[in-house]
Amino acid sequence: MQINISGRHVEVTESIREYVTSKIERLTHHHDRITSTNVIVSVDKLIQKAEATIHVSGKDVFAEATNEDMYAAIDALVDKLDRQLIKHKEKMRSHR
Repeated sequence: MQINISGRHVEVTESIREYVTSKIERLTHHHDRITSTNVIVSVDKLIQKAEATIHVSGKDVFAEATNEDMYAAIDALVDKLDRQLIKHKEKMRSHR
């Protein structure tokens, strides 16, 4: 799985990069056909925002989350992606 992490109006530090990578890799437990992931972290005044697009076989999954803390925004983002991937996997199973 390829993970691209970029930042808008914020420098992506090594700790943020490691945190995002560890959280995104956890998603492979629910869906094993994730090909690539694009994560964008941004800062707009006091609001920290994280958004991600995951390319899965058959669908592109997008989610975004905002919070005052960057790590909390990343956690919320991963939770949203997790729910969407589980739902997508269940749909794929029921159609076959």
